Amino acid sequence: MDKAQTHSVPEQRSKKIIWLFTILVLAMGLLLLSVLGTITSDRKLPSKTVTKHDRSFRGHIISEDGYTLSRSYKTYKAVIRGESIDPDKKALFIKLFSIYSGIPEKEIAKKFRDKHGHFIKKNIVLSRTLNAKQAMQLKALAYKLRQMKVFRPVKTPSGYDVLYGLDIIEIGESRQFLLHDVLSPVLGYVRKKSDGHYTRPLGQKGLERKYDKHITSKKDGYFRGKRDVGGNLILDRNAIIKPRVDGMDLHLNIPLALQRRIEKMVDAMKQRIDADEIIIGIMESNTGKVRALASSERYDPSHITQSDIPKLDLKFAEYPYEAGSVLKPVTLALALDHHYVTPNTVFNTFNGKMKIGKRRTITDDEKFASLTTTDIIVHSSNVGISQVSWKLTGKEFRDGLIAFGFSKPSGIDLSRELTGRIKPLRLLNNQMHRANSSYGYGMLVTFAQLFKAYSAFNNDGIAVTPRIVDYLEDTKGNHYILPPTEGDLHPVGKKAARQIHEILKEVVARGTGVKAQYPGLEIGGKTGTAHIAKHGRYVREYHSSFYGFVNDKKGHKYTIGVLVIRAKKYHKYFASQSAVPTFKNAVRILVEQGYLEPDPTVEVKVAHDAPLYGEKPGEATVSAPILPPLPKEKTPPKVAKEKPQKVIPVPRRKPRPVHRPVKHRPSAVDEATDLF
Repeated sequence: MDKAQTHSVPEQRSKKIIWLFTILVLAMGLLLLSVLGTITSDRKLPSKTVTKHDRSFRGHIISEDGYTLSRSYKTYKAVIRGESIDPDKKALFIKLFSIYSGIPEKEIAKKFRDKHGHFIKKNIVLSRTLNAKQAMQLKALAYKLRQMKVFRPVKTPSGYDVLYGLDIIEIGESRQFLLHDVLSPVLGYVRKKSDGHYTRPLGQKGLERKYDKHITSKKDGYFRGKRDVGGNLILDRNAIIKPRVDGMDLHLNIPLALQRRIEKMVDAMKQRIDADEIIIGIMESNTGKVRALASSERYDPSHITQSDIPKLDLKFAEYPYEAGSVLKPVTLALALDHHYVTPNTVFNTFNGKMKIGKRRTITDDEKFASLTTTDIIVHSSNVGISQVSWKLTGKEFRDGLIAFGFSKPSGIDLSRELTGRIKPLRLLNNQMHRANSSYGYGMLVTFAQLFKAYSAFNNDGIAVTPRIVDYLEDTKGNHYILPPTEGDLHPVGKKAARQIHEILKEVVARGTGVKAQYPGLEIGGKTGTAHIAKHGRYVREYHSSFYGFVNDKKGHKYTIGVLVIRAKKYHKYFASQSAVPTFKNAVRILVEQGYLEPDPTVEVKVAHDAPLYGEKPGEATVSAPILPPLPKEKTPPKVAKEKPQKVIPVPRRKPRPVHRPVKHRPSAVDEATDLF
């Protein structure tokens, strides 16, 4: 028994020693972890060094003539602890803060109370939209308020007295559109994107969205070095400076002076003809550089309201519509390029009424027994252009439309682009469907597509891609040019393009575009007045358009497109009364600003029949030459006077047609008016 007890005593001692050793090891481990944690943690002790962040900016958008249209700036918030302000000096604080920030005193005073009217003791955000200048001034004010003892110490839960003051904190980057609605909606707009600590702008529409990844902030910088007793960074040779990398600047092909004049003009024209919207584009025909792209429906991207929502869409590329007769030169160009017709080929136009089968009829308002292909365009004959389209096979016609860029993106550098629609081959093999599409019905196109297609008629058959942006520039001054998403097109040969060029000049000389004439300049184009379809039926609302070109003898060549949506004043829906005068005004502005130089061989005073900015008709004059007399016409000398014609129904399934003919036939106006 004693022997067993003798053996158990050493065992108990060894166990105690093991447990004691284990406890010591654990204690040592905890101590080491505590020391390590203390070493690696931010202990809020006065540091010998300080780091100041220098956050990067989003790039600017700059006009061709050097004006900044869109830029970024840093935003700050002002925070104050309610209970830290001496009650006797609260009124003084509010007054001084209002003076330095520009915020009304009543608005500041409301911040100090909650929705129940109780005084807020904790942190109060007085403003979240301070700019750099206001922030600098308020930081100076915060120092002065401390000197004036406006703030009092606040006891924390741990029993310490802490003196809080006015804190100015950088919270993000905001976008500023300096000229409000100028060049909207092309510029687009942004929304705020936050990572929880810092807010940056994110492009949503227009150029801001299209080039977002190129102009967005690239890399933040910082300054790191020793600090003085006031906590300020000492910039000596030991300081580390990491420069920020800003987003690239966007340089446009659009000069601000020209853009603003065009915008003022379309605003005046919209009011004059009571239209829903007017769109206009001006582009160099051989380079694709867009010199102006304007809409009468604009908004301020910095202050978008509920009423602005319909204006946010870019109708230049997001508004497919049935174009009407502006498609006729395209149809003829295809037939000319295939050598099926010549400009002088004569077609029987059946005195403006041609039957197809037993139930369908194509009509014209002007009754000619026959017309040449040139005069089919000049007088905008549906009967004639239908027969021209029949010279082509359905495949040749459809492939030709695609070659001109229809049913695919134009490549214009905007955030979004719709492609429109052309009929499938099985339908275009049918004569009625092919005829319908030959004068612009039964297919959907966009302004950008027609804008690009018509440049081929002023550029030897090459349709150039419209380019709004010239180049991008980084902080080092390097220039970068991004290739367009869609390249230039070559839909027809040089000969066919030049033949259409001459025919479009005839339209302006003696056809439906006579109001576009400007002495001393070469001008051509085609008008179009097309019914708008709603709920499967054509209604008494119209798209009026004029696409064409203007050149001078100095080598300046421009393609200009005009689209008028729903002009409501009496007879103003005719393209010759709305789109053509808008085109003429654009030419006048180009001349005034030196982009075009009329031939000065013979100078006379020419009265303007289409006011620019509300001036009285005939009031303004310019010095311009007289055009040489036109050659005698081979066709009847009667000036084309057209109305919106009946739209021929094209059934999707037999025997019931989809659309019924429109019975409305407005009376003709004095001057040449185009219907399609």
